[in-house]
Amino acid sequence: MERHDRPTLRAMGFKDDEIRELGLWEVATGDPATLAEAYIRRSKKKDTLTTLREHLRDLCRKAREESKTIRHVWFEQRSASKAYVRREEFENATGAILDGKSKTLYVWRTDRLSRRGMGAVDRLIDDFEPKGARIVVTSEGLDSSQPGMRMVFGILADRARQEAKNTAERTKIGADAHKAEGRWPGGVTPFGLECPPGSGKLRHKKNEYPHSRYIAEELLKGVVPANIADALNERGITTRHGKKWRAQGILNLAKSPSWAGLIPNRERAKDEFGNYIDKWYRTDQPLMGADGHPISAGQGVVTFAEWQKIQKIIAARSRPGSAIGDRTRGIRKATTLMTGTLRCPHCKGPMGNGGRNYRCAARVNQGKSVCVGIATERGRVDLAMEQIWVRHILGLPIESETILAIANRWYAYQDPAKESRKQAVLAALDNAADREARLEKEFFVKGSMSEERFDSLRAELAGQIANLKAELAELKRPVDLTPLTDPDSLMLLWSGATLDERRALIQAALVSVTVLPPKYRGDKTPIHKRLVPKWRDNRHERFYDEAFERVERNRQQRAAEQAA
Repeated sequence: MERHDRPTLRAMGFKDDEIRELGLWEVATGDPATLAEAYIRRSKKKDTLTTLREHLRDLCRKAREESKTIRHVWFEQRSASKAYVRREEFENATGAILDGKSKTLYVWRTDRLSRRGMGAVDRLIDDFEPKGARIVVTSEGLDSSQPGMRMVFGILADRARQEAKNTAERTKIGADAHKAEGRWPGGVTPFGLECPPGSGKLRHKKNEYPHSRYIAEELLKGVVPANIADALNERGITTRHGKKWRAQGILNLAKSPSWAGLIPNRERAKDEFGNYIDKWYRTDQPLMGADGHPISAGQGVVTFAEWQKIQKIIAARSRPGSAIGDRTRGIRKATTLMTGTLRCPHCKGPMGNGGRNYRCAARVNQGKSVCVGIATERGRVDLAMEQIWVRHILGLPIESETILAIANRWYAYQDPAKESRKQAVLAALDNAADREARLEKEFFVKGSMSEERFDSLRAELAGQIANLKAELAELKRPVDLTPLTDPDSLMLLWSGATLDERRALIQAALVSVTVLPPKYRGDKTPIHKRLVPKWRDNRHERFYDEAFERVERNRQQRAAEQAA
């Protein structure tokens, strides 16, 4: 049987003979007190494997001195200071100890363990102590099981944290200096450009530049991105990753300052509390120099003047609150009944709003080379779907899951305050369950509180959970399903619903609807016979004719009221 970490050791550059000498060849078994985990970490690839191999040799020497056998070597390249970075191998190493597989965690230095400060290391020691486990730092001669070592670990962990901050500051200053000098900051270069290793400057990429320049010239002529994508796809020209062009991809390229050979400006991201974190993102504005001019990083597909002209052309076509060039509108609100549900028969992709028609989105965004597409009048599709939906709902049994789902959606719209309260109670219940688990851990695992205190807190928490469950049960009382079983009541419910409410009612019953193409030009087949719905529930055919008659009468009544 082969050790699971042998591929890792070989990847680190160890030969099989040395792996045997280090005692890492055979599968480690025995009493967990005699076994240990070894954790090796490097922050960046520039840290040589030679250094990492020496770190592991030190850990193995320490294990032999203590008559321990290293059960597994965990290696990863991850930051130890950024809270949002998950360290899977570190979690596996500590998890093995918490699971009782071994009792010792070897690391080469405290800053290899964590750079998140005293709190992170202190919590880890708290988790290890009840298990009789320990952390051993070989280069600094630390053993968490020895008296007084917790404070030393804390001081060294905070020092490592400060070193990480200093390193980040030095790195930022260096990066800013390089950008100020016009050196490419790294990352993916835009289509049409490349940055040769070590040069720090952008230049034209031979196999992409002609196509990228074609895109630029078409944009300067005022051609819309969808038509440019269509033309590229027809000619068989793909993106850098071999995919079809899309209108949005053209638009993203046009808005990038890097496309003009300029250094993009960066902004620092914030967490949910408004505090800055160690994440940055590029904006769609160039970095300006002290002289007020953008800083160039080499050659661009377009000049700065051309790039500005393209931005003005795009901005001139933008409409606030619409899909055209408006980047401030937030989440787009649907304005049609079947958007997101209607499907093209050719590519099986979604059909979207095209003014008076529903149109295949792939045909609109990627051109006819991707899908021949289909378009159909929106009004008649909406009316037909109203008829089909009513017929289907009236054909479902009262115990149908679809009936219940529709009722829940409907009443969520009718009483948003109640729905909001239900979500708040669910969140509070989850939080209470987490607190209960932490309380039990403090008492049963850590033994950090008295039994009297534990019983008092658990009783108080149990009362909170019981009250929340009772309130949730009241909020989840079965809704009135009567309107969904009677034809007249169902039509009244539909007629009084807003567009968003009708979309919710439709989507609660439907997975999708495919519109079949006409058999020939001028095909007079009724549209409801060309719509193929995929229901969430089994289909029943009760009240087929009655449903169509009632929908038509309702439509005529609405038309008469509007005319009056």
